[in-house]
Amino acid sequence: MSAAPCDLSATAARDAIAMVTLSAVDLARSCLERIAAREPELQAWAAIDSDLWLDAAAKSDAAGNPGRLGGLPLGVKDLAATRDWPTTCGSPIYAGVHAPFDAVVVALTRLAGGVIAGKTVTTEFAAFNPGPTRNPRDPERTPGGSSSGSAAAVAAGMVPFAVGTQTAGSIVRPASYCGVFGYKPSFGLIDATGIKPYAPSLDTVGVLARAAADCRLFAEAVSGVDLGVSERRRPTRIGWCRSPAWSGATDAMRHVFEFVLPERMRDARFTPVEVDLPPLFDEAMEAQKAIMAWEAARALSFERECHADLLSPGLRERLAAGAAMRPATVQEAYRVRDAAIAAFPMALDGHDVAALVTPSAPGVAPRFADGTGSPDFNRLWTLLRGPCVQVPGLLCSETGLPLGVQVVAPLGADARLLAIAERLGETLAA
Repeated sequence: MSAAPCDLSATAARDAIAMVTLSAVDLARSCLERIAAREPELQAWAAIDSDLWLDAAAKSDAAGNPGRLGGLPLGVKDLAATRDWPTTCGSPIYAGVHAPFDAVVVALTRLAGGVIAGKTVTTEFAAFNPGPTRNPRDPERTPGGSSSGSAAAVAAGMVPFAVGTQTAGSIVRPASYCGVFGYKPSFGLIDATGIKPYAPSLDTVGVLARAAADCRLFAEAVSGVDLGVSERRRPTRIGWCRSPAWSGATDAMRHVFEFVLPERMRDARFTPVEVDLPPLFDEAMEAQKAIMAWEAARALSFERECHADLLSPGLRERLAAGAAMRPATVQEAYRVRDAAIAAFPMALDGHDVAALVTPSAPGVAPRFADGTGSPDFNRLWTLLRGPCVQVPGLLCSETGLPLGVQVVAPLGADARLLAIAERLGETLAA
């Protein structure tokens, strides 16, 4: 039985549209059927309008589906301004509020021929207070945060890809819990203008998708950067790194990472090289927490001042703690960050490895009532500003739920990293 159009990867759907074996309208209808079937249970969408979606798809078909993303539907995290739907940022403060413009990434998606399907649920201001979204792999569990709706929508076949953002672990962690790819590009590769900030020196725009090639397709379309890498430059030595967060790994993650992953890396024709990072990177993980708290208190100063009663208690506490931080403490955190960014390429060069593979999350998705999960396995890599790609395919033997690993590399190494993720993903999916 052939796959429903909504289950195609973005690249497969684009190829089918180009060969005129699939239309943008037929793809939209298939996705809408899947949404009708699963949205009542999953609640991945903050705003969606089938008439708008079908009209945009029909216009794309009539124009011959031009552009890199011709006719492909995309979910947009409800932090990004969109002229057609409210942008609530997951907060009652902005319920029903419409921006008169699109965020840059949304506008560039439209210019590349993409069709905006609607707004996906985010946690409150991309922090830790969860929205209603459930995990498609097990609706009793969280999809992770803060790109909760984007991860769930992609994993459930509602859209082939969706925009996410990451300040600590908000792309990689939900992608891991939902068993899809998640690509956090190098900081600034995709323009964040028009997206509500949380910690501006950390906030990074990325994408959740079903294949590494889909991540590349979207990022190239909205960044204008060529992210391909020639076959002769494909690396073979990859660092195998538990990371400074290793003490938080569950037994299931420890078993898969230590006993299953190295063999699968070899199957993918990689040579795993054990890498232990120096103590500076332990300090850097703590520096990320300080910088995130400090910047969030400033980015959400209006909300603190004028709408504190509409903030969740947890977010109020975190913002108050950030506002109370001593400037000297924050200056030291930025110093550690800069030192770690400079040291990371040298740490890889010292082991002659092109990238590191490390856990994406402590383990499988927690129960929904227990929150969106810990971002500790993501904090360091986000602070370092380099690209990260969550690669699905590993499973917990006890629950059958996804256990994700991410490949990470220094700032600017996106093309190399996507090539590694694609090759590793093919092996893990086999």
